[in-house]
Amino acid sequence: MKWIFTTMLLMATVVANAQYVTYNHDSPKMYQITVEETGAGSLTPEAYYWLLHNKYKKTAAVKNKLTFRTAAGVASYQQVDKAEAIDSALTSRAKIEALNVADRQVDLAWLAERDKVEAQMRKFQKNIDRISLTGGSPQEKERWSDYYHVYQCAIKATKDAYMPNAQRKKEYLQIYADVSKQNEVLVKYLVQLNNRNATKNLLSVTDDRFINKGSIARNAMNRWSESRSAVQGSQGNDGNNDSGDETVNR
Repeated sequence: MKWIFTTMLLMATVVANAQYVTYNHDSPKMYQITVEETGAGSLTPEAYYWLLHNKYKKTAAVKNKLTFRTAAGVASYQQVDKAEAIDSALTSRAKIEALNVADRQVDLAWLAERDKVEAQMRKFQKNIDRISLTGGSPQEKERWSDYYHVYQCAIKATKDAYMPNAQRKKEYLQIYADVSKQNEVLVKYLVQLNNRNATKNLLSVTDDRFINKGSIARNAMNRWSESRSAVQGSQGNDGNNDSGDETVNR
């Protein structure tokens, strides 16, 4: 029992010695740290720094970290107002941009102008289809069809564009005005084609007719004779002889 107690006492002593930390004070190293941190104290040993680090020894106390920490703290404190102003500006801008995004995602302008634009486009397409019926060439119809496709592309591009509804409305109204203008030009062209074809048909009918001038002259002479006889019958024999010939009293 005695030897067990002795063993436990020895183990406790070993544990106590293991937890003990030896502290060896190093004055030169402590002075170097205090000079670097706060600028207080002096660098030792003097001869060592004078021979090997003389330039650092002269400016070490001035260039301490405390000075830079103080300057950085003052600068950071002055930046608080600027940071708050920037944060307020960014928050306000984010609200405005959120409204802009919402305005650009829903195409309200097309809902308002859709019927008018599509009606004008249908009218334009119908007039293009009339080109062949009125005697227009396939090249002319193709050229006007290209105009129609251009306006279709413009409408699609406006729908897909990232722009506010106010700008979309302007674009749709401009497309509508351009289509209306081109439609008027196309109608004038169709009228010209129709008049040209009507004139051509009239001239072709006139060229096929045979004019008998002798028959026309005989018909005119017969009508004149009939008119003369009618006049003589209404006047009786006044101023005439029995043969019906006209006489002149001298």
